[in-house]
Amino acid sequence: MSFWDKQIDKRLDQYQRELIETHYQEVENMYRQMRGWRHDYRNHIQAMKAYAANGDLDAIRSYLDMLDTDLNTVDTVIKTGNSMADAILNSKISLAHSKEIPVSVDAHIPVKLKMSELDLCCILGNLFDNAIEASMALPADKRLIRVYMDMKNTQLYISFTNFTATKKLKKQNGLFKTSKGEGHGFGLVRIDAIVERLDGYLSRNSEDGAFTTEILIPQV
Repeated sequence: MSFWDKQIDKRLDQYQRELIETHYQEVENMYRQMRGWRHDYRNHIQAMKAYAANGDLDAIRSYLDMLDTDLNTVDTVIKTGNSMADAILNSKISLAHSKEIPVSVDAHIPVKLKMSELDLCCILGNLFDNAIEASMALPADKRLIRVYMDMKNTQLYISFTNFTATKKLKKQNGLFKTSKGEGHGFGLVRIDAIVERLDGYLSRNSEDGAFTTEILIPQV
């Protein structure tokens, strides 16, 4: 292995460690929000009882509307059947919602995966981060991220689609160009390396203002 290859490996390892730490922090923040809401539950009930005792139905309706809005910020629980996928998807959905990005998720992992949790974390985390970054370039009413995961025979199928600011992204040297920084490039490299190592398939496609990444990972 050349000196340059060793330097690239070191930088990829550092990026991977930082990525994992970021994901765990996001997961912890999400559950901290949920714990806080549950802690306040009794206080919310007492407040509405006070309004009810006074016959103030308008105040009760207003309070319920406020609670509904607040609950939507943490009520994003996705259950795929895989704990790592659940943790990453839920934390990223919470992050996307905080940036006014709607997310549609249909994800099912009904079998125990052969791939490591670290590989799954890196793939899902990077795909979601890229989709969020691209969505931020759009007006709030144009943003949307779609996630689909399921088994196709003996392969795990992962699909991420997000709208982009341009009708069709251009490729440079066979890769889609990005205006993001160095970390973004390492994220794409990391995904490609994992898929290749696992003898998987990866496709990126830009059409009609939407960018889609599709991945198939054998599980036998």
